[in-house]
Amino acid sequence: MYAGQARADIALSAVVRSELLAGALLSAKPDENRRIAEAFCALFPCLPFDAQVADIHAEWHVRLRRAGKIIGANDLMIAATALAHKLTVVTHNADEFRRIDGLVVEDWQA
Repeated sequence: MYAGQARADIALSAVVRSELLAGALLSAKPDENRRIAEAFCALFPCLPFDAQVADIHAEWHVRLRRAGKIIGANDLMIAATALAHKLTVVTHNADEFRRIDGLVVEDWQA
């Protein structure tokens, strides 16, 4: 975690959880890495892709598509979750997320 950031202030979108678990299952040690991923995910609340998030996702999908600036499907779901909950997206893939006006993005690896 980022120095000075309280764990209680961090949440995962359901999409991030899925990406972590899928990565673990595709690894050379799927059982071990799944346990590690599940233990990590258990540290944080998991925010669902619900109706509010879906509405925001649809609006941004159309905006980005019309502008010719579409981003990855999972990234857009993560962004919509953050917008719905007024949260910051922490990612090393900041350029793609910065296409979404009003979304706060931080790269803790920079």
